[in-house]
This record gives sequence, structure tokens and C-alpha cells, in this order.
Amino acid sequence: MPVDRKKPSRSRIDREKRTVEYMVGLYCRKKEGYPIPCAECAALIRYAHDRLDRCVFGEAKTSCRRCPVHCYRPAMREKMRRVMRFSGPRMLLYSPRRAIAHWLGEIFGR
Repeated sequence: MPVDRKKPSRSRIDREKRTVEYMVGLYCRKKEGYPIPCAECAALIRYAHDRLDRCVFGEAKTSCRRCPVHCYRPAMREKMRRVMRFSGPRMLLYSPRRAIAHWLGEIFGR
């Protein structure tokens, strides 16, 4: 369920969906060696998109890491942590603009 890139969106949820999709894709490409997300990574992307769509805070949400409501199942949360831990630092090399926007969102909660 990829996010439509043709129509630019300023919504936080859409931006986070694109960032998660990029980070999981980067993880799968660089760590697992697949040119496109494998079945497990594609399932993680779908799960993350579903969680973002159902976020109780909507556009006023904080980063998922700082959220008081843990909506991820423990196994999926651990997978996402692994992906973020691997992809976060590498995003600065592969997509600096997206990395900076993501980190500013983490810091300022926008």
C-alpha cells in the first residue's frame, strides 16, 4: 500500500508513511540484499501504514518512539526498532533531506 507520491502532501501521517517505507526499503536492500522489499519487510510496511492510519492522536501525534500508547505488537515493534537502528544513520547518506526532516520531527514533535 504505497503512498501516492504524485500528489504532494504536507500531512505528518503521510510524511511518516513515506519515511517508514523508505527506511524499511533501505534496510531490506542494504542489510538483506533484496532489490525490493521482501515479504517480511513488505508486511512490516503494511503494518506500519495501518498503525499510522489508526493513530489515536492523528496529525497531533508525536514520534512513535515517544508515544504513550504502544500500538505495535511486541514482535513488530522489535522488527521496526531493528530497521530504524540500521536505516537511521544511513539515511543521512542516501536521503539527507528526508533524514533531517525525520530527525527534526523527532526533536520538535512536528
